[in-house]
Amino acid sequence: MPEKIRVLIADDQTLVRTGFRVILEAEGDIAVVAEADTGTEAIRQAQLAEPDVILMDIRMPELDGLAATEEILRHPNPPTIVVLTTFDQNEYIYRALRAGAAGFLLKDAPSTRLIAAVRAAATGDSLIEPSITQRLVERFAEPAHPEGLPQELTALTERELDVLRLIARGLSNAEIAAELVVAETTVKTHVARILTKLGIRDRVQAVVLAYETGFVTPHRP
Repeated sequence: MPEKIRVLIADDQTLVRTGFRVILEAEGDIAVVAEADTGTEAIRQAQLAEPDVILMDIRMPELDGLAATEEILRHPNPPTIVVLTTFDQNEYIYRALRAGAAGFLLKDAPSTRLIAAVRAAATGDSLIEPSITQRLVERFAEPAHPEGLPQELTALTERELDVLRLIARGLSNAEIAAELVVAETTVKTHVARILTKLGIRDRVQAVVLAYETGFVTPHRP
C-alpha cells in the first residue's frame, strides 16, 4: 500500500480543525498527523510530525500563519504549505505568495476542493481558487495590455501557452489534463518546461506573471 499523505492542520478554531480532520481522514490516502492552534505550534509540529502538506490559517495567536510559513520554509526539505484564507484577506495573500506558499484555499471551500488541494500539494502541484487569483491580481498587479504576445512569454510554445492560461485560471494538473484531453504526465512536463523557460520557482509565480504581463487579465481569460 502506498504511504498516506501526511497533513498538519494549523488553525486557531477547534471546529475548523475538527471539520477538516473528519473530511480528510475519510479519504483512504490522507492522514492528519498533527494539529496546531498557533503559528508557534505549527512550526514545532512541522518539525516533530514531518507532514507532507500543511494547511495554514493566516490569523493565529502568538505568531501568524505568514510568519510561520516563512520560518518553516527556511528549513531544508520543507513541507508544502497551502494557505487558508477568506475573502477579506487580500493583503495577506500577496505576502503568503512571496513567502513561498504553494496554494491558496478558501476556508469555506467545498470538501472536494479541500481534498483536491491536499492531493495536488502532495504531488508538487497546486490548486489556487480562481476567485483568489482574480482578487490578488486586481489588488496588486498592474496588467499591461500588449499588442500580441508579451515579450516575457515568447519562449513558450503554443501548447505551453495553453497550459499557462489554465494555470492562471487556478486549475490543477489533473484539471488541465481533462481540459486539454491529454495525459496528466504530459501536463506535468509542460508545467516543468514553463517554469524553466520563465525562470520562476513554481506555478503560483506563473499565475502572477501571466497577469502582470497582461497575457491573462481578470476580465479577459
